[in-house]
Amino acid sequence: MTSSGPKAAVFDSQHRPITAGGFVKTGPVVFTDATEPAGLSKWRNQTGSPEKRVIIEAKGSGACLLDYDSDGWLDIYLVNGSTPDALAGKAPSPHAALFHNNHDGTFTDVTAKAGVANDRWGTGCVVGDYDNDGWPDLYVTNVGASRLYHNNHDGTFTDSAVQAGVALDNGSANAVADHTGATFGDYDGDGRLDLFVAGYIDLDPKATSPSGSSTSYSYCQYRSVKVMCGPRGLKGGRDHLFHNNGDGTFTDVSKKLGVDGPNGYYGLDALFADVNNDGKPDLLVANDSTPNYLYINQGNGTFKDESYENGFALTGDGREAANMGLAVGDYENNGHLSVVSTTFSDDYPILFRNDGKGVFTDVSYQAGIAESSIPYVKFGDGFLDYDNDGWKDLFIVNGHVYPQVDEHPEWGQSYAQRALLYRNLGNGKFELVPAVEGTGLAVVTVGRGAAFGDLFNDGKIDVVINSMDSAPILLRNVNPDHHHWVEMKLIGGPKSPRDAVGATVYLTANGVRQRGDVLSGGSYLSSNDMRVHFGLGNLDKADQVEIHWPSGNVEKLKLPFVDRIYTITESKGITSAMCNGKPCDLSH
Repeated sequence: MTSSGPKAAVFDSQHRPITAGGFVKTGPVVFTDATEPAGLSKWRNQTGSPEKRVIIEAKGSGACLLDYDSDGWLDIYLVNGSTPDALAGKAPSPHAALFHNNHDGTFTDVTAKAGVANDRWGTGCVVGDYDNDGWPDLYVTNVGASRLYHNNHDGTFTDSAVQAGVALDNGSANAVADHTGATFGDYDGDGRLDLFVAGYIDLDPKATSPSGSSTSYSYCQYRSVKVMCGPRGLKGGRDHLFHNNGDGTFTDVSKKLGVDGPNGYYGLDALFADVNNDGKPDLLVANDSTPNYLYINQGNGTFKDESYENGFALTGDGREAANMGLAVGDYENNGHLSVVSTTFSDDYPILFRNDGKGVFTDVSYQAGIAESSIPYVKFGDGFLDYDNDGWKDLFIVNGHVYPQVDEHPEWGQSYAQRALLYRNLGNGKFELVPAVEGTGLAVVTVGRGAAFGDLFNDGKIDVVINSMDSAPILLRNVNPDHHHWVEMKLIGGPKSPRDAVGATVYLTANGVRQRGDVLSGGSYLSSNDMRVHFGLGNLDKADQVEIHWPSGNVEKLKLPFVDRIYTITESKGITSAMCNGKPCDLSH
């Protein structure tokens, strides 16, 4: 967790740190805090001690959106941490939560029935149908053994991690491995989802106890104040790539393919995404305080590390950054997937602009997202078209890692922080949307993982935030625009993954060509709505949709109406649609 050095403190008119202030009285109301009315406020994240004595207590946990019961509505999974007392059997284990969507704006906690409590020290989660049975499965990363929750099609899950060979409870000698971001993707084109898991550190078990004697975890300093150490000075974890064998098991091929994190970097997040437009998923890994990895898929079942030559390893001025979250999207509507990597305070989120061939340039300052974000500690992030104008905007979730900052108001920082929403101006630049008092953008929380999706099936993208030691935050999109939109749930054919992870969709409307990708993972330790969403502005029709399926099949079709959620099956076209949250006739 490094930065480029202390910057001048920024305060608002009431002399509050800008990270917890700077609100305006009036302005556009984009999000409302729907946590309590949705029924999410009783569950709480619990991670370590309030003082955050060791680094695993400060990283937080992720959030996943998945339609686990295939009713057409997104449900919410929230990962939880743990405590030293729980690990020692002296206190109940904090549990994760699966909230079922009731289709009326409320959610019901079904964790116990579903069997997904994960009573371990959880970190991240990712969604993918690894056995191609048409039902989303869930992989949960932990400190120690991780879990692979197989969907039983009846509202329950079975942990199959050990049988599948992906439990990953191995660390180095006398250490426990801390696993973080994960991503599913079909890297070798065999129609089955493979699994990549980033490793953060190998943890001395004594360090989870306040009385731990490990010198590696003695106190360090931040601005001359004692704080927990890390990750520098700690042993970096190993990354793992598991090849799907097609029989419910996986084989670890990470070392063989050179993607096991051989440099001992601190992996926090990872994402399979096709950044050079060759139809093969490449692999991005966000590393904390160390250079990022960019593994380019060679199309023959192997990867080439092009982190440095393609400009993804370091910032534009050649620095290592505290990379945490990954947002991937075509914000310029030019068909290229660019990347935003979130970072620590006193640094800016890095917007890596893609030239279309997978070569990146840091354009953070030119794009207008750097200066205003520097005081924040930035975690979950996502590209989303919040106002459905046809241009992808950027949302960043924030929260400090050192509670001690609240004891030093002169620093201009706060432990709990507000989120940042940047509106895409359509010219390569963004502008910060003001946070109106009493609205969702003014919610101050210690944010970590964030997941983005249309939770209410109304065509507007909402945000779920997993916050440290508190209830989650559900920000419902209530932007007053009346713009049109379409969404697509893709179902792959026999030679593609069933959930179409890796598919790319191009939508052309009034001369503008947008791109959307079906991705598994991203943000920070989280997984978003896999349905592809496009805003259309005032247009009431889309000219053409072109789908590039993972199998290599390219399909062109027309959408008969807007403001619909279409299900499109490979080689069969549109097979169903939802209007106003209910199934509707395709003829009108």
